Amino acid sequence: MIHLIHNIDRRAGASVIAAKIEEAIVRGQLSPGARLPTVRELAAEIEVSPATVAAAYRVLNERGLITANRRRGTVVAPQPPLRVRGARAVPAGVRDLATGNPDPRQLPPLGPALASLDTAHKLYGGPAKLARLVALAEAGFAADGIAGDIAVVGGALDGIERVLQTQLRPGDRVAVEDPSWPRITDLVNALGLRAEPVRIDQRGLIPSELAHAIERGVKAVIATPRGQNPTGAAVDAERGSALRELFGAHRHVLIIEDDYVAAVAGAPYVALRPPVGPDTATDGGGTARWVVLRSLSKVLGPDLRVALMAGDALTVSRVEGRQLLGAGWVSHLLQQTAASIWASPATEELLARTQRVYAERRSALIDALAEYGIAAYGSSGLGVWMPLADQTGADIEAGELDIVQQLLERGWAVSPGERFRFHAPPGIRITTTTLDPENGRELAAAINDIVHGSAATYAG
Repeated sequence: MIHLIHNIDRRAGASVIAAKIEEAIVRGQLSPGARLPTVRELAAEIEVSPATVAAAYRVLNERGLITANRRRGTVVAPQPPLRVRGARAVPAGVRDLATGNPDPRQLPPLGPALASLDTAHKLYGGPAKLARLVALAEAGFAADGIAGDIAVVGGALDGIERVLQTQLRPGDRVAVEDPSWPRITDLVNALGLRAEPVRIDQRGLIPSELAHAIERGVKAVIATPRGQNPTGAAVDAERGSALRELFGAHRHVLIIEDDYVAAVAGAPYVALRPPVGPDTATDGGGTARWVVLRSLSKVLGPDLRVALMAGDALTVSRVEGRQLLGAGWVSHLLQQTAASIWASPATEELLARTQRVYAERRSALIDALAEYGIAAYGSSGLGVWMPLADQTGADIEAGELDIVQQLLERGWAVSPGERFRFHAPPGIRITTTTLDPENGRELAAAINDIVHGSAATYAG
């Protein structure tokens, strides 16, 4: 912090202050999560008005470089949109239950698909989408009652970014889940949009909370129908009906369903958008805007940067048009690889088995914790969420980080909930994809030892 203050010239303008802080982030002098001085502290040190520092912080916040944290003040964003040093590696001998990766043993082999590639060059002006992959996507979406135009994008976040870019304008409000995957919020901020957190429970977005957000002027909603990160929430039939009714009354709101882990989620798909038909005109006279994204990264392999998008014709057309101005298309080599693996009967069997394995591992940890009276959740997806509450009702956000550190010292790397939440209570996310039941019991015992050694307890 001292280095930061000394690096900013006295009486510097807001743009210079913002640039110096950005440079410190790039150089690693300010790491993700690092606390910045308060507006008044920095203003006093560099002899400028608080309004000047506030303006610099506002620019950095709008670009997704910094964020406000209730307990720690203004901090560097968990994943700022810059070329920064990588996250600290998990120490040797520590089980990595923090990064959210799939189990490599549950991923299909790449070799056979790569060996069968058509290596002929694909030139400019040819089809952007591989017909075979589009046909597989259409069949997969149709099985869940989803009918729309299809786009092929470079991962779920790439698709979300392109949809937001083509549909919204800087300053527009976007509803995001609370808690939510940090990169979603970072992306929203980096695009100059305003994240509007909406509380969720184990059945997804709470309709009354979402209704309030829409009343405040939300133009788009990013929601996870199942496998929600970090809570494992899954929308059930009743909640889905309530959300469809709400969206039906506000058809001008863009709906982005991030069904990123569809094939191995461990819960059925429930649509959030209202039915599409001739009565779906918005107040502006257009058609209702929606997309459903299904990534192949957590299913077939993270290095296959491919996701399929279904959506209304106008939205998908805009996305593909924007794509042509940049990357142009997703590599046909990647599209071929994805299609070849996806179409294999062996892959179908593997994904069914993977879904069962992931469900067993989630349930095993939840059950093991329950034996100690510790509540945890995870009805779908790749991990378990453990909410934290203090018996006295006091704020225990510091206890969240303390428990994470104590687990690290005992050989378990998990994720502190502060990365994911806005106003939601403290919690811890544990990736369970590689956590077999026996190890789950060992982890539960370690958590129990830590909990009984502190004033904090887990609560449902």
